[in-house]
Amino acid sequence: MLSNILLPPYSELPIKLDTPRFTVPGGGSLFVCDEEVEAQLRDCFSCETLEEVQVRARDEDAEFDAWYSEFEAPHLSVHVYGCRDYASFREICTGLALERLGILQVSGDEKHCVLILTGHGHAREMTAHLRPMADRLGVDITVTSLPPSPRLSEPGCLFIDMDSTLIKCECIDEIADVLGIGDRVSRITRLAMEGELDFAASLTERVNMLTNTDSAVLQKVMDERIQLNDGAEHLIDALQTHGWKIGLVSGGFTYFTHRLQSRLKLDFSAGNALEKQAGRLTGRLVGNIVDARAKRAMMLAKAAEWRIPISRTIAVGDGANDLLMIEAAGLGIAFHAKPKVRSLAPYTISHGGLERVLDLLR
Repeated sequence: MLSNILLPPYSELPIKLDTPRFTVPGGGSLFVCDEEVEAQLRDCFSCETLEEVQVRARDEDAEFDAWYSEFEAPHLSVHVYGCRDYASFREICTGLALERLGILQVSGDEKHCVLILTGHGHAREMTAHLRPMADRLGVDITVTSLPPSPRLSEPGCLFIDMDSTLIKCECIDEIADVLGIGDRVSRITRLAMEGELDFAASLTERVNMLTNTDSAVLQKVMDERIQLNDGAEHLIDALQTHGWKIGLVSGGFTYFTHRLQSRLKLDFSAGNALEKQAGRLTGRLVGNIVDARAKRAMMLAKAAEWRIPISRTIAVGDGANDLLMIEAAGLGIAFHAKPKVRSLAPYTISHGGLERVLDLLR
C-alpha cells in the first residue's frame, strides 16, 4: 500500500521522514510513503490509521492531507498547466485521492507540472472527470497514459485546423472586415463554429456575400491579417525534427492553406477553393466542401497512406467542424475552443500556446 502526504507551504511534520519529498505548486510539499514510513508517522501521533493522524494533526496545528492508493506500477501522467497556488493544487490532489490514485513523482515548474500516478484509472475518463475542476480553477488538467501514446519518439502525424487554430483569425471574417461587412459574416462564423448552424450551408451563405469582390483582397488579408498562433512554429519544428508528418485540414480557403503549407513545409493541406472569374470572386466554391466528415476522412486516409496507426495521430482544432476529426484521433485536442467543442473533445488546451501539445507527448 502506498500513501501520500500533502503538506502546506512553510509547514513541517513533527518527524523527519526518510522518503521522497517533492515541492508542489504554491510551495507546499508532497511525500511518497510506503507502509514502513507511514507506520513511523502513525507511531508519532499514537494513531492506528492515517485518517486518525490527520485529525490529531489538526488538533495540534499541524494540518496536512493524506490518502492511500492501490499500489501498482506507474501507468498514468497528469499534466497540470497554469496551477500556481497551493489551494488549487490541493483541490486537484483531492480529486485524485477520490479515485484512489497515488502520486509517485512531481516535476516541472509553476506553468507545467507533471504528476506520475499509480493505481487504477483510464486516461480519457480521468481527464473528463477532472475537467469541471480544471475549468473552475482556470487551469488545464490532462491525463495521459505512461508511456504516452502517441509519443514524440515514435513516428506519428499531426492534423491541424487552420482558422483560429494554426492562425489567430478566421480568414473569411478578415476578408469581410476589409469589405465592411465584418459583423454580418463573423456572426454566422461564430454560430457555425459553435455547432449552431450547418457548416456547409453557413459557408455557402458567407461565400455568397463575397460576390464580385476583387480577388486581390485575398493577398491583402494574407499579407496584413494572417498571424500564426503562439507556439505554432515551435510545435511544427519539433515534430518535423522527429520525423512526423503534418497535415493542414481546413474548412477555410485553399488560397491560405496552400501558402501556409509552403511557408511551413507541411506534408499536406486541404481547404475550400473560391471560384474566380476575370480577377473577381464569383461568390461560389469549386468542388466539394471540406466539412467535419471530410476532415475526418482525410485524416484517416493520409494516416493510412503514411502507414501510421491511428493511435499515433494527433488532431487539433477549435470548432464544431473539427469534432469528428478530434474524436477519431489517437490524441484529439480542442485548442482554445468553443464551449461545446471543449466539453465534447477528449482533451483540451485552454491556456498557453500550441507548443503545449508537445508536453503531452513526453
